[in-house]
Amino acid sequence: MNNSKENILKRIAAAGMPEYAYPDFGYEPQHFDDPAAMFAQRLRAAGGEAVWLDGATTLDEVVRRCYPDAKSVASALPEVTLATVNPDRVEDPRELVDIDLGVVSGAFGVAENGAVWIPQDIRHKALYFGATALMVVIPRDALVDTMHEAVVRPEVGDFAYGCFMSGPSKTADIEQALVFGAHGPMSVTVVLR
Repeated sequence: MNNSKENILKRIAAAGMPEYAYPDFGYEPQHFDDPAAMFAQRLRAAGGEAVWLDGATTLDEVVRRCYPDAKSVASALPEVTLATVNPDRVEDPRELVDIDLGVVSGAFGVAENGAVWIPQDIRHKALYFGATALMVVIPRDALVDTMHEAVVRPEVGDFAYGCFMSGPSKTADIEQALVFGAHGPMSVTVVLR
């Protein structure tokens, strides 16, 4: 007993489809003359801010300059001596929600979109998304031009958890009203040192 559906499927299978070779994409990756300037520009467009740390300024000074009102600062970085909470010593990750500022390390940045790869190197990833503000510290020379370069870096494949973050969380409704901090940090600063 054949029904209409079976008849249609049999006719499609009998007709066959010609095979076509994949086209040659001829893709040339984008490169920037000044990846750091492009990174800062794209991060700013995403709602974040880039800060360069010179040899005369400490990370504590940058934290105080960028976030002068932060009362609770969570960081496991040894250079952040003003931290009030060590996230590695917190048992319950909910204690990291609503921290004024989280200061964490990132592996590298991407110039084309201002994103930073943040591998989880602290006990609870809740700090990355629960803090009111997030400061990510990356090496100044750890910038790649594109996501094509980023996804093949060894840091991306060698982690238990990690994420790309480009600026603070944001959402927009159908009326196109953009809201920052809707489901994560309200501000993100990337320090290049």
